[in-house]
Amino acid sequence: MSIIDKIFGNDDQPRTTPAKPDMLMQKVLDAHADLGPKPIETLSPEEARRQPTPTDAVKKILQDTIRDEDPTLGIQTREITIEGAAGPLQARIYSPDLNNEDLKPLVVYFHGGGFVIADLDVYDGGPRGVSRFADCVVLSVHYRQAPENKFPAAHEDAVAAWRWALANAQAIGGDPSRIAVMGESAGGNLAINVSIAARDMGLQAPLHQVLVYPLVGNDLNTESYVENATAKPLNKPMIEWFVKHTFNDQAETADPMVNVVGAADLQGLPSSTIILAEIDPLRTEGEKLAEKLDAAGNDIRHKTFHGSTHEFFGMGLVVPDAAVAQQFAAHNLKKAFGTAILPV
Repeated sequence: MSIIDKIFGNDDQPRTTPAKPDMLMQKVLDAHADLGPKPIETLSPEEARRQPTPTDAVKKILQDTIRDEDPTLGIQTREITIEGAAGPLQARIYSPDLNNEDLKPLVVYFHGGGFVIADLDVYDGGPRGVSRFADCVVLSVHYRQAPENKFPAAHEDAVAAWRWALANAQAIGGDPSRIAVMGESAGGNLAINVSIAARDMGLQAPLHQVLVYPLVGNDLNTESYVENATAKPLNKPMIEWFVKHTFNDQAETADPMVNVVGAADLQGLPSSTIILAEIDPLRTEGEKLAEKLDAAGNDIRHKTFHGSTHEFFGMGLVVPDAAVAQQFAAHNLKKAFGTAILPV
């Protein structure tokens, strides 16, 4: 057992009753409910993109109760555009010091949103926390979304973003020899597909991949889907809505890029960190991914956070487990980059 496993554990236990959010996680869910979001599955994509998000709830809590906390974490940002597969993409650079000439490790990050909703602002907390705790540059990349651009548009953009990062790392303060990939939810799917594409296309491979509650299966009747069919902020009707808008038909979800745990070749991939939430329809497929990556001979670190829900990772300023999860990811990134301070 590694030191990181001893510190954070991997203590998944059989669940005999529906899980409940811990107190501070529930506070975020209550704040989100107070903002009056409508059920995503009842809306058009345009309407859904305008709904209050869990990030808005975190901002409200900070504004109302934690006024002395610096929401920037001391991390500087800069907006840029990069070249995607079919045109320019919005991107944001996160760095402890944008003006420092010393090159830092680079993480290419993809946000979530079911391939349909969300943007760089909704998923700001995760890359910001990782930039701080891993002392690295993070390049957070937007991508074409459905239904305007259906599958596999986002996947094509993710690979194009990886190629761009390899060619331009130094220009944004990143060390081209130390690059990793990361994503949350649908972005976790994009991240592992970047690793697979790098292997198959002969591109420089990520040194590490961080997959946060990744969407990596097409079975909507797993244990965690049954347990969390009506969970907040992500539930089964929402995922069915994402599927309807992302794919031309249900059969496309069998593609190895989507059904990673059921159809993809997982051999020869980078070392991996998988972070899951207990109260999340995607938990079971994330656990299966950890098992299959390990069985394929890859170095894997996995932690399921009990009492936490989907979307928790970016909430480090108000949910302690989110800060722990960010530090867990950061430690493993620094280990891969060769910048971790390990015990003697």
